[in-house]
Amino acid sequence: MKVADLIGSRKEVYSIPESSSVLEAAKYLREKQVRSVGILDSAGKLVGVVSQSDVSDKVAAENKCPAWMKASEIMTTKLLTVTPEVTFDECLRLMEQNGVYHLLILGEEKKYLGMLSVSDLLKVMVFDEKARADLLESYVFPNR
Repeated sequence: MKVADLIGSRKEVYSIPESSSVLEAAKYLREKQVRSVGILDSAGKLVGVVSQSDVSDKVAAENKCPAWMKASEIMTTKLLTVTPEVTFDECLRLMEQNGVYHLLILGEEKKYLGMLSVSDLLKVMVFDEKARADLLESYVFPNR
C-alpha cells in the first residue's frame, strides 16, 4: 500500500496562507477538527506547518497575543515530506525515526496534497488485523 492509496478519496487539503494570524490558524484548526495545517506562500507553495502544539507552546504558554502574530512566526519550516509513491512501511519508519505524527505529501512540481497522520496509518493497521481475525475465526468456527 502506498500514500496514494491512503489519501485517494480525500477531497479537502487543509492549508492556510502564511499571512494568516495565529488566531486565524487556531480557529481554522478547531473548525476543521485537525491537529495541524499546511502553510502556503503567495504562490501556493508549502513553506511550513502549524500545529495545535505550536499554538499552545509558542503563543499561549508564552502569553503572546495570537491576533498580533502571524502563523509564519510560529510555523515549523523543517518539513518531512513524502510523495504519493512512498509505501505504508516507509511512512511508519519515517514517523518513528523522526518522532512526528504527520507527514506532508507533495505531488508533481512540489504541489501540496495534504498530510498523512499517524491515525491514518493506525486505521489501516486495525482494518488489516480485523480482516485477519475474521479469516481465522471463519476457519476455526466455519458454521458461524
